[in-house]
Amino acid sequence: MATSTSNALAGGERPGPSPAPDGGGTGRRRRSALLHRLDLKGAPYAFVAPFFIVFAAFSFYPLVYTSWISLHRVELATLDVMEWVAFDNYVELWGDSRFWNALSNTITIGVISTVPQLLMALGLAHLLNYRMRASLFFRVASLVPYATSVAAAALVFTMIFERDFGMINWALGSVGIDPVDWEADKWPAQVAISTIVIWRWTGYNALLYLAAMQAVPAERYEAAAIDGASRWKQFTHVTVPGIRSTIVFTIVLSTIGATQLFGEPLIFGQGPNGVTGGADNQYQTLGLLLYEEGWKNYQMGRSATVAWAMFLLLVLAFAAQRLIKWLRSRTS
Repeated sequence: MATSTSNALAGGERPGPSPAPDGGGTGRRRRSALLHRLDLKGAPYAFVAPFFIVFAAFSFYPLVYTSWISLHRVELATLDVMEWVAFDNYVELWGDSRFWNALSNTITIGVISTVPQLLMALGLAHLLNYRMRASLFFRVASLVPYATSVAAAALVFTMIFERDFGMINWALGSVGIDPVDWEADKWPAQVAISTIVIWRWTGYNALLYLAAMQAVPAERYEAAAIDGASRWKQFTHVTVPGIRSTIVFTIVLSTIGATQLFGEPLIFGQGPNGVTGGADNQYQTLGLLLYEEGWKNYQMGRSATVAWAMFLLLVLAFAAQRLIKWLRSRTS
């Protein structure tokens, strides 16, 4: 033993201290580092996980299941009995005149309701953007129609547009104009339904525009005023370009809402136990056609086909919008 020690010392090697017991410190440090990495990388996924769980349960799964049903002949009373028909439902829908009528009504009601609604919302937001007394009251009041249920709003406007005792026909009669049958005629019915949509959503869009206007830097208005720009030119050359992204966002929301329009024309046409879309389907929308196929004709396969047709129409509309935007960017 002494010989080996002396040989080690002679060779320049020195005996090192014996290692101290770890006592679990290294293991604790490793676990702490692992938890730290999980906290940094896993916490964001944990925060967004509830949204994706709810989306998968109430949006993605119904979307996939509806597409599967649209390829079958299914009745409402026997949902567990499906007959495979492939794309026959889509072929029948393409040749169905009711689908094209509902599509035409959806487009016209959407245009009649969306264009005035967004223009009025833009003007209202411009007025609310100025400093005025009780501005908070007016901002809250503009949200009251949005907070009102669609059933209550549609019932009130149905009475207002009633043929014999409605307020609108009374006002028209006071100036010598004959009463209008707002429900039986195509264009008056669509104007009446569009009025309900405009009343409900104008204030909501106005507040979106107002929030975007308040984010426009004040220096732009000051520079425009120094250059001699009037209030109208400041609005058209500073305000509108400054909130362009918000305007596009509201157009997208309004397009989706117009495609899915259901409650207003349903209640305007005497409710679920009455005629959906008018006696001649003069204001039947795609949403009402979906309801009629599924819950009046009990054909859930065709109802699912209408739902997917609505979805594909939205996809085509947004693809066309992106294509137009891309072509403009290439030409500019």
